[in-house]
Amino acid sequence: MRIGFVQFSPALGDVAATIRELDSLCEDFKSADILVLPELCNSGYNFASIEQARSTAEDAQNGAFVQYLCSLSKEYRQYIVAGVNEWDGDHGELYNSSVLVGPEGLIGKYRKLHLFMKEKDFFRPGNLGLPVFDLGVCKVGMLICFDWIFPEAWRILALRGADLICHPSNLVLQGLAQRGVPVHALMNRVFVVTANRIGREGDMVFTGLSTIADPGGDILAQAPESQAQVSIVDVDINLARDKMITPRNHVLADRRPEEYGDLV
Repeated sequence: MRIGFVQFSPALGDVAATIRELDSLCEDFKSADILVLPELCNSGYNFASIEQARSTAEDAQNGAFVQYLCSLSKEYRQYIVAGVNEWDGDHGELYNSSVLVGPEGLIGKYRKLHLFMKEKDFFRPGNLGLPVFDLGVCKVGMLICFDWIFPEAWRILALRGADLICHPSNLVLQGLAQRGVPVHALMNRVFVVTANRIGREGDMVFTGLSTIADPGGDILAQAPESQAQVSIVDVDINLARDKMITPRNHVLADRRPEEYGDLV
């Protein structure tokens, strides 16, 4: 399999400009089997008001940006995970979400559980749990940005069979997640693709360093801090299905959940 990320700078409040930027990069990413884009790609991140957040949101099924992703997936026969500012019209709520699309259209979505800083002013916490999607070639879970710091979320996805965890991000804490994510990959014996963004929005500077890590915790690819980059690597997804740390130690089967009651 070929998995990868697109590190770039989505345009705040201008989805057409974001689509043009992705169009300019498509020759670089069209060979990926699974591609991960940053958080809140359709809207940008640093909203000035709730009105701006709402005006840049879209329905996860029929929105313009999601439909654009579906067209890319169909043309290049690939799966794409991307962060979207999602409008839930049934309940009048905004969610910081990620979508998984494939050649046949929208496959599923995840809503960010752990909101960071000003996100709490705009979004509701996620209410779809931690789903894992079986693509046939592999099983995919999704987390978003600040979710990275909560080990419980990673472990649940691993327990549910995820081979690959896709992690759209708009990271602003310098280098922290980029150090932590390979450790989560190691502890859960999964592949991880963190697709971070670059650039500045107001007082926020995004930290780049998008990362692909393997089940041994090794970094297979990492982007620069402040430049756009597409990285795609070949991986043997079967490595994520070998959970043995030693001949007698299995990273999931050796757990002692009866002793972990304080977690809940």
